[in-house]
Amino acid sequence: MLKLSNNPIVNTSAKLAVTAVVMFAFVFVVMVPLYNVLCDVLGINGKTSGQAYTAVEARVDESRTITIQFIATNNAGMPWEFSPTKTAMKVHPGAVNDTVFFAHNPRPDAMIAQAIPSISPARAAKYFHKTECFCFNQQPLDGGSSAEMPLQFIVDQDLPRDIGTITLSYTIFDVTDMASDALAAR
Repeated sequence: MLKLSNNPIVNTSAKLAVTAVVMFAFVFVVMVPLYNVLCDVLGINGKTSGQAYTAVEARVDESRTITIQFIATNNAGMPWEFSPTKTAMKVHPGAVNDTVFFAHNPRPDAMIAQAIPSISPARAAKYFHKTECFCFNQQPLDGGSSAEMPLQFIVDQDLPRDIGTITLSYTIFDVTDMASDALAAR
């Protein structure tokens, strides 16, 4: 048992401090890997890599058609209008596909956003390759401005045959405070 002093207030404070450190260590060290393992096991929150896909020579499989659904969500407190210009596309595995997302900053001040992708079903994530994506970089937007943000992707021909629909969801976050240096450099 931890006993630092004969003073019970000091002992209680020390125990609370140690408990707080252990709790933070648990949250930051254990929870993230545990979350990733649970998502993999349960097949939820399919994460995509932040790396651009390097295309390889492949033929387009026109015998299969995959439906790609697009969803855009704003994180709490993010005032931008953010949406896909198409909510769904039919694509062939191996083909290069292009679409655009729309963003509008209604505020008078410039802001910076970051979009985080998620793919469902999770096991489709390794077969969905983004070759160009607005999610690779933070997106600055002046007050009152709008932008079209491109997305280019390929669905791998090795996508399991039982997957006929892939949902690509983006959540957009306000990162202006964290990226204030980038905003000042503009």
